[in-house]
Amino acid sequence: MSVFIGKDTRLVVQGITGRDGSFHAKQMMEYGTKVVAGVTPGKGGQRFEGTVPVFDTVAQSVAATGANTAVIYVPPVGAAGAIFEAVDAGIATVICITEGVPVIEMTRVMPFVRERGARLIGPNCPGAITPGQAKVGIIPGSICTPGRVGLVSRSGTLTYEVVNQLTRAKIGQSTCVGIGGDPIIGTNFIDCLRAFQDDPDTDAIVMMGEIGGTDEQKAAEFVRDHVTKPVVGFIAGQTAPPGRRMGHAGAIISGSSGTAAEKMAAFEAAGISVMKRPADVVPLLSARLK
Repeated sequence: MSVFIGKDTRLVVQGITGRDGSFHAKQMMEYGTKVVAGVTPGKGGQRFEGTVPVFDTVAQSVAATGANTAVIYVPPVGAAGAIFEAVDAGIATVICITEGVPVIEMTRVMPFVRERGARLIGPNCPGAITPGQAKVGIIPGSICTPGRVGLVSRSGTLTYEVVNQLTRAKIGQSTCVGIGGDPIIGTNFIDCLRAFQDDPDTDAIVMMGEIGGTDEQKAAEFVRDHVTKPVVGFIAGQTAPPGRRMGHAGAIISGSSGTAAEKMAAFEAAGISVMKRPADVVPLLSARLK
């Protein structure tokens, strides 16, 4: 099994003829992902890399190819519309890589996504990868290896760092999910924790959080009450000055609720082993899996 994407993923790439879309579409195809279609309005009828049909709309691509997953490489001005289009066409899983999607537009997107029972991952995220099965997004496939540790992270680069640490220690991953760091995202920590808890092919979970908001505290409560598998966690921004935005749009400390210290304390209270630095993931995880 896998979480969110896998062998059954049939992918349509929205923005496949653009600079980023074409670059990453090639990488996903080389990894072995079933890229069955691309969408660029006005370029329907073309073929990407000579094999992948390009359509004017997502609805056309679904009707012709049976696509069930979409990844969005569309500029911020059109990203929300691309999500609406994918969900309206019946796509079950939509992964939006685009950074800079206006928050006001996401307040309109999310009710639409929920009403139709679709899953949105992102925006402003690196996507997801189930090693050896499918890669959807920009996570480098070369640093991943199949295994039984699930990973969820708000940070793309931290995802890469920790996955690389695991792979070098010969600890494989079941699925790695980058949920994104914006204030409004489609899939949160709890969604991923629940999925990993229910996945028989995941034995342990790594959770990478950061300062700002209270998502990590809510996730810690969920782990305490509902997760029986070992969980190792990290909070980025431990030296960040209070009140200053650090990187992600959602990474702002308000009072004490968003500080690294408060989040790490919540992790420890929930029985989550806390990394002081990303390199700690291997010894902590190895100890929990014994």
